[in-house]
Amino acid sequence: MTRVLLTAFEPYDRWPENSSWMALIELTRWYDGSAELVTRRYPVELTEMSQKLRADLQENYDLAIHLGQSPGSTLIKLEAIGLNIRSDGTELLANSPAAYRSALPLDESQKTLVDAGIPCEVSHHAGTYLCNAALYLSQHYASTFGMKTKSVFVHLPLAPSQAAKDSGKLASMSTQMVSAALALMIEKLRSS
Repeated sequence: MTRVLLTAFEPYDRWPENSSWMALIELTRWYDGSAELVTRRYPVELTEMSQKLRADLQENYDLAIHLGQSPGSTLIKLEAIGLNIRSDGTELLANSPAAYRSALPLDESQKTLVDAGIPCEVSHHAGTYLCNAALYLSQHYASTFGMKTKSVFVHLPLAPSQAAKDSGKLASMSTQMVSAALALMIEKLRSS
């Protein structure tokens, strides 16, 4: 059985909810696919998130799918590359590779979602904040410790309830659609 570490972030700044956690919870309510899902909610703080991620990855999962919200995004973004950089321009980890590219077939996953009517694209830059750090560190730990875990970071639009509370001017995607997209991705990646 394919074991999947599925992570999301807690609320932060002006967001009392996080669409990544909302989607993860929704998925676990109904998912009955063939993968074993292990879920985690991480703090929005680099050191603590990094420590928790490193500890979780010691279980040597087949897949690690990290989720985060992207206010303003109109679609799901499958992030292909994690960079060894923080938002202040310094390295996440000294004496480590500049970047890691996801070894997962993201183009195939993107096509699967688009064919199902779910807006999605492959993105090649996860930013320089915690989303990028989660992707980079996940791949770095797997490489450093010889783990089989393959990782991807998935940026999600806000949920409609979040957009409505924030003046309603930001794009959103229903939590049900996002959770369906995640299930489709898991099944696609599991069989790859």
